[in-house]
Amino acid sequence: QVQLVESGGGLVQPGGSLRLSCLASGFTLDDYTIGWFRQPPGKEREAVSCTRASDGTTYYADSVKGRFTFSKNNAKNTVYLQMNSLKPGDTGVYYCAADHFPACGSLQHEYDVWGQGTQVTVSS
Repeated sequence: QVQLVESGGGLVQPGGSLRLSCLASGFTLDDYTIGWFRQPPGKEREAVSCTRASDGTTYYADSVKGRFTFSKNNAKNTVYLQMNSLKPGDTGVYYCAADHFPACGSLQHEYDVWGQGTQVTVSS
C-alpha cells in the first residue's frame, strides 16, 4: 500500500522547536520530489518547502526560510522537517506529499501521494 504517514506534531511555545517526520511505505521516497505543506486555521493550504528529486535541492517559503530545514534518511525511507524559532503564525496542519515529477513547481493537486497531516500548535 502506497502511503505517507506524518508524525511529530504537537503544542509548543513560541520560540520552541519541533521535528516532523514523514514515513513512506509502498514506494521509495528518494525517487520523488517531496513537498511539505501546511494549512493554517481558516486558511488555504500553502507550500512550506519543496525538495526536488533530481538533485535534492530544497526550496523554502519566505516565511520559514532560515528557521525550517528539510532532511531525509533514505535507509528509513523517511523525510523530516526541523522547525526552529516557531511562531504562532506557524500553527496549522502539516502535510508531506510526494510527486513523481523530478522538479518543484507542481500544483498541489498534481502530487501523487499525501499524508494525513499532523497538527502543530504554537501558543503560550
